[in-house]
Amino acid sequence: MSMKEVIIIGAGLSGIMAARTLRQNGIKDITIIEKSKSVGGRLATRRIGEGKADHGAQFFTVRSRELQSDVEKWLQSGWIKKWFGHPYPRYTSVNGMNTLAKSLAGELSVKLNSTVSSIFEKRDGHLELTLDNGEKLLGSHLLVTAPVPQTLALLPGMESRELANITFAPCFVGMFTLEKDNILPAIGHKDEGLPSGVERIVDHHKKGISSTATVSVYMTGEWSKKRFEHRDNDILREIEEAAALYLGPLHHMNDAQLKRWKYAEAEEVVRTPYVEAGKDHRILICGDAFLREDDEAGRTRFESAYLSGLSAGERLVEKLKG
Repeated sequence: MSMKEVIIIGAGLSGIMAARTLRQNGIKDITIIEKSKSVGGRLATRRIGEGKADHGAQFFTVRSRELQSDVEKWLQSGWIKKWFGHPYPRYTSVNGMNTLAKSLAGELSVKLNSTVSSIFEKRDGHLELTLDNGEKLLGSHLLVTAPVPQTLALLPGMESRELANITFAPCFVGMFTLEKDNILPAIGHKDEGLPSGVERIVDHHKKGISSTATVSVYMTGEWSKKRFEHRDNDILREIEEAAALYLGPLHHMNDAQLKRWKYAEAEEVVRTPYVEAGKDHRILICGDAFLREDDEAGRTRFESAYLSGLSAGERLVEKLKG
């Protein structure tokens, strides 16, 4: 069993930014473990029929100098564009949000389709991870970016006042491909004056990433929580009914899919960009629910995930080079 300097659980934005920070500081003995078939987490895009839809984060805003610096580079690289909004522009990926995640992951070593089933702290402080296929990995330091409830399940002996009461609201997203145009604004985004239970609606053809009219309908956390045990087809039917004005007649609809986000947004946040745990603090926990103390928005979002991963990566650099 070979030893890695750093093992990162989760290839969402926080895990990617932590790994990039480590590599930029000369630490390259890193492995990222990701349970899904792609990097990105909620930077998620999928094909639906002849169309394409973002069904996680639709855009991001910038308030920090660190993200602003990177955004200028991403604009120059042609990875992102300004979509709409003032005074905080909404930036989005030119080919779907998952494409941005893949561009950022670049040369990182990522083990996809792999789920960590247990974490064991050895007497010498090293961390032994067991995957669901029985494979074992050994790391000197561990960064966990999974949603807090999943993280605590992997670290059953961990006691933390900061994390004990963190809960997440779910979100259901209905995705539909349409034969005809809809009444959404020209920018393809609407999040005000919507029917009860609907949080936002996005047309990805108008957004510029889909060749056909493909619409994502996001339901609120409260609406989604009440229906979490319902069947997918029943939920999709309710979403269609709630957003009927914007989707048009059902006979103009070609395809419909549902995405369930169990951990969409933290209902309480942690006012520190990471938490240290384990023997000699060899375990760091971070993610979009971990906010810097000076965070003005005060909620989970793209930028909070970015900054949390950046800060956790910088802390690991201190540990490994200190």
